[in-house]
Amino acid sequence: MFKDCPHPDEKQRLQLSRELGLAPRQIKFWFQNRRTQMKAQHERADNCGLRAENDKIRCENIAIREALKNVICPSCGGPPVTEDSYFDEQKLRMENAQLKEELDRVSSIAAKYIGRPISQLPPVQPIHISSLDLTMGTFGGQGISGPSLDLDLLPGSSSTLSNLPYQQIVLSDMDKSLMTDIAANAMEELLRLLQTNEPLWMKSSTDGRDVLDLDSYERMFPRANSHLKNPNVRTESSRDSGVVIMNGLALVDMFMDCSKWVELFPTIVSMAKTIEVISSGMMGGHSGSLLLMYEELQVLSPVVPTREFYVLRYCQQIEQGSWAVVNVSYDSPQFSSQCQSHRFPSGCLIQDLPNGYSKVTWVEHLEIEDRTPIHRLYRDLIQSGMAFGADCWLATLQRMCERFACLMVSGTSTRDLGGVIPSPDGKRSMMKLAQRMVSSFCTSISTSNRHRGTTISGLNEVGVRVTLHKSMDPGQPNGVVLNAATTFWLPVPPQNVFNFFKDERTRPQWDVLTNGNAVQEVAHIANGSNPGNCISVLRAINTSQNNMLILQESCIDSSGSLVVYCPVDLPAINIAMSGEDPSYIPLLPSGFTISPDGHLDQGDGASTSSNVHGNMGSRSSGSLISVAFQILVSSLPSAKLNMESVTTVNNLIGTTVQQIKAALNCPSS
Repeated sequence: MFKDCPHPDEKQRLQLSRELGLAPRQIKFWFQNRRTQMKAQHERADNCGLRAENDKIRCENIAIREALKNVICPSCGGPPVTEDSYFDEQKLRMENAQLKEELDRVSSIAAKYIGRPISQLPPVQPIHISSLDLTMGTFGGQGISGPSLDLDLLPGSSSTLSNLPYQQIVLSDMDKSLMTDIAANAMEELLRLLQTNEPLWMKSSTDGRDVLDLDSYERMFPRANSHLKNPNVRTESSRDSGVVIMNGLALVDMFMDCSKWVELFPTIVSMAKTIEVISSGMMGGHSGSLLLMYEELQVLSPVVPTREFYVLRYCQQIEQGSWAVVNVSYDSPQFSSQCQSHRFPSGCLIQDLPNGYSKVTWVEHLEIEDRTPIHRLYRDLIQSGMAFGADCWLATLQRMCERFACLMVSGTSTRDLGGVIPSPDGKRSMMKLAQRMVSSFCTSISTSNRHRGTTISGLNEVGVRVTLHKSMDPGQPNGVVLNAATTFWLPVPPQNVFNFFKDERTRPQWDVLTNGNAVQEVAHIANGSNPGNCISVLRAINTSQNNMLILQESCIDSSGSLVVYCPVDLPAINIAMSGEDPSYIPLLPSGFTISPDGHLDQGDGASTSSNVHGNMGSRSSGSLISVAFQILVSSLPSAKLNMESVTTVNNLIGTTVQQIKAALNCPSS
């Protein structure tokens, strides 16, 4: 019966139960068990057949390998290349690439001191840049007639981006376990720093900010000794809190993504890169995520070196709607000689608010080793902790979140004076173009290790730093770009200086590129609650260049301000305003950064922390202004640069500085 019908129906099972004197359920279960037994027997038989076939193939494989050992190459008569030698060759290639990267890095460092990249100089007839007799330490230098500079020797900006300054490492399981313990302890310390007030935190006597009482800190968190050995080690600490127009989950996502992190803080973070993901977040989120990162922080000035950190970044969800993100330096022998800064547990607590906003409490705690003296202009600002303090991070975060909120608004919020921005897509495209312009400007003025051009004139006191690099990025003109930057001080409050640069009515007093012609705003996009945070499209009046417009973005917060602008031709502006992708519109921005000088006016007594650093710029007695110009000096891939171009841009900056001082009634010396 089973052979003919292994799946009897109910009628057949009833008939069998009557014939055999068994219950129908017994008949049903017998057939089920029998089918299972037959299936298992067939599978065993199939497995035996497959195993025999597998053994046969293995034997054939062994025989083929033995035969290949006796094969002779028909070309050279030698043995064939084995798999092991192939992997040995790959290993050698990888080591060779690492050595080349190290050579390029050392060459770029040496180039800062001798004025040319060692590894790329021809061996027989090197170009001695020092013989050019460039007078970059003063403004309005005399014309020079030195030898030309071979542009083929310049490193390209795109080609050198792969030669990053951070080191790749191989981590063992023991290393990762140690990192996990360090991150957990750092998170515990950060939460205590966030939740404890006096006596651990006290108000600064100079500016009213929250700073650590180091004696109380050492009693609460005892350590064996300082992480940095130089006697010139000093500590920077600060804490601040504020409301941010972004929900907590979105903030955490941006903090744990290096690309978004740089985009969020373009004026502070010159570079960030994830070296290793130690652990991923739980349940597809970021809670429990641990990263080993390289980070480089900047002050937007050619006279201030960057700060490098190798940090562990750890995210943990404290409760529903509350996250903590901690950064702590990872002390490794591979990194210790490179870093002059150590980050104690620092970071922020992010708490969701009912209206879609977040409350962010930020803590910064650093140990800094000043191996070289801080430039006299920035000594007070940096040593006071204002340049990299918690209030600086928080002010930038608040401003950038407002900008992102304006970017995501579907309705148009433009004060479109000429009817030239037809849609929300056009507004978003213009905002993305302006954001790339600001990022490019920050790159041009920074002293970051990743921006490796050829320095053809260094700084002498407050002179002009002039660099050259080949530009091959899609967002820049293809050719050789000359960049010049300098910093100077004005006895004018930062807010007044910002208003002067932003006002189109005063632009002819300082913008030598407009030849003294007035400008008119033809489009305006607000990107923040402060009226100074906006994007403008300007047109020069009474000029023959009717096809050229000026794209400008200005931004301001309590830590400082920027005014960045770039000439863009009319067809390119039309592409952006129509909502198309602006990624390939070439930009060479110039502009100004304005920072408080670190000297605060002694007003009518002490005030609360929020009042003080909310008005830091207005209470500062003076301003530090950094200016940077970028000029395309050659559109050819191979050319000779006449050094008169260097003199031209040097005089351009000198004239601009003198005009600014004259317009603001400041002494020219």
